Amino acid sequence: MKWDVRNVDVLVVGAGAAGLMCAIAAGQRGRRVLVVDHANKVGKKILMSGGGRCNFTNTGAGPSNYLSANPHFAKSALARYTPADFIALVEKHRIAYHEKELGQLFCDESSKQIVRMLLDECAAAGVTIEVDCPVQRVRKMAHGFSATTTHGEVHAESLVVACGGLSIPSMGASGFGYELARQFGHDVLPTRAGLVPLTLSGKHQDHYQDLAGVALPAVETRVGKQAFRAGLLFTHRGISGPSILQISSYWKPGDDLRIDLAPDQDLGTWLVGQRAARPAAELKTVLADVLPKRLAQRLCEQWFESRPMRQYREAELAGIGAQLGNWPITASGTEGYRTAEVTLGGVDTDGLSSSTMQSKHVPGLYFIGEVVDVTGWLGGYNFQWAWASGQAAGAVV
Repeated sequence: MKWDVRNVDVLVVGAGAAGLMCAIAAGQRGRRVLVVDHANKVGKKILMSGGGRCNFTNTGAGPSNYLSANPHFAKSALARYTPADFIALVEKHRIAYHEKELGQLFCDESSKQIVRMLLDECAAAGVTIEVDCPVQRVRKMAHGFSATTTHGEVHAESLVVACGGLSIPSMGASGFGYELARQFGHDVLPTRAGLVPLTLSGKHQDHYQDLAGVALPAVETRVGKQAFRAGLLFTHRGISGPSILQISSYWKPGDDLRIDLAPDQDLGTWLVGQRAARPAAELKTVLADVLPKRLAQRLCEQWFESRPMRQYREAELAGIGAQLGNWPITASGTEGYRTAEVTLGGVDTDGLSSSTMQSKHVPGLYFIGEVVDVTGWLGGYNFQWAWASGQAAGAVV
C-alpha cells in the first residue's frame, strides 16, 4: 500500500515483541498508531523462539536477571508490567502453555499463537501495520517527526524505535536503531553478541572437536562470581548449550572460564569410594558412570592416565575430582551475531526515562526493547523486557 503523506499520532519502527506491545497499549488509549517494519512479516524472532513454541516470559523475571551499564534502569518498567500481566493476556486468548523449567513458560502448541494474539490485540486497538516498509530517513519537525519510508511519508507526534539489535542478521537485524539514536544525540554503548555459543581454537579445539554432539545434562559454568547451572553441548567449533549461552553474556576474550562437570557430586570423595568398591576397574570406566563415555575417555587420554583404581592414591583421586569440579576451558571467541539470541549493549539508558522510555534529549522520541542497553538471561527474560518496556512507552506515548 502506497501513500503520499500519512498523519498519525504514533509511529512505531519495528514490528517485533516490544513494538507490537507498545502499539497495543497506545492504540487502546485512542492513539492513531502506525507500525512499520522492513521485514516481510511481523514477529520473526517470536516465531523462531523456543524451538517454535516461544518462551514468552519467565515467572521469576526481575532486575537481577538483566545486564546493563545501569542495573537499576529496568526496575520501573519490570515492576509495572509483570510476567503475571502477560500471562493474563495469554490466558485471555486461551493459549495453552506450560512451565518447562526454572519459571520458563512456553506455548503448548506454537509461537504463531503469540504472534496471532498480538495481531488480534493490535486490530482491536485500531493499530495499522505495514511490512516490507523500510524507513529511509527520519527528521525532527516543529511538532513531531517526519519519516520517509518506501511506502510514503509519515508525520507523527511521537516516534518509537523498536527495531531490535544486531543478532541474527539473516532475519533482517541491522543497526538502524543505533543510527537513529546517534542522529538524535544519544550515546550508544559498545555492542556484542550475547546468549551465543563459544568457539575454541588451536589445541583447545583439537582436544574436543571430535566430541561434537556429546551433551552433559547439568554442569555449572563460571566466569568470576557469575555462575549458571544448566546443560552443555560440545560442537564442531566449540561449546554450546544453555549453561554456555548464559555465561557467554558475561564472558569476554581472556576471561577465565571454569566448568564443574558434575555439580551434583563431590567427585573426589566419590572416586575414593569407587577405588574401594571397584579396585580393578579403570579410571575411564568409572568416570563414564557420571560423565558421557566419550568425554570420560578423552579426559583420560589427554589429562589423566587411565589405570586400575587400586593403583591410585587417595590424594590423587581427590585431586582428579577437584580438577573435574573446576575444569578450565579456554574459549577463543563466540559464534557472533549470526547465532546470538540477543545483542548486549545499545542505547545508553542515561539518556532515557526509566518509567516511560522517552528520550531525555528529544521530546516524543522513545526507545524500547533490545535496542536499549538492557539484556536478559536465557529463559524468557528478554521477552518480558520487550513486553514491559513496550507497555511503559505505550502507556504515555
